Amino acid sequence: MQIQVKCSCGEGDCPEWAILELQGTVEAQPSFQNSLQNLQIGILCRQSQENYTFSVGYHELTGTKVKLKKPMLVLKKIKLQNEEEMGERDVNSLRVELDVIGIIRHKILFKTRPKALISKPQPAVKEKVTQPSSTVPN
Repeated sequence: MQIQVKCSCGEGDCPEWAILELQGTVEAQPSFQNSLQNLQIGILCRQSQENYTFSVGYHELTGTKVKLKKPMLVLKKIKLQNEEEMGERDVNSLRVELDVIGIIRHKILFKTRPKALISKPQPAVKEKVTQPSSTVPN
């Protein structure tokens, strides 16, 4: 079976993607288990050309940009019906093409333990309660 790969964005114009490599596991709360698609799990910020931070909940990870040994493609699978055999429901009548939608040349590696983002509690401000002066009649 031959699978054709085509690039619809033009040679050299494919968008750059990156991989986030985390140590450990990222677990979703039970209320989100059935709706993980388009779920925002954190905020990725670039500190400099090579350094990044990734904030997840109350944790902040620090990572670096690493070049991959071999670039990878991000593909989208497209199933096409063969026009000659449209009437038959045969496996051979389906043709598969892969469309290139991105290229991955780098990964952002977070290999250290996360730093806890705990803010200091605000000091309690005690207000002076002034009691009204009572006047005692003579």
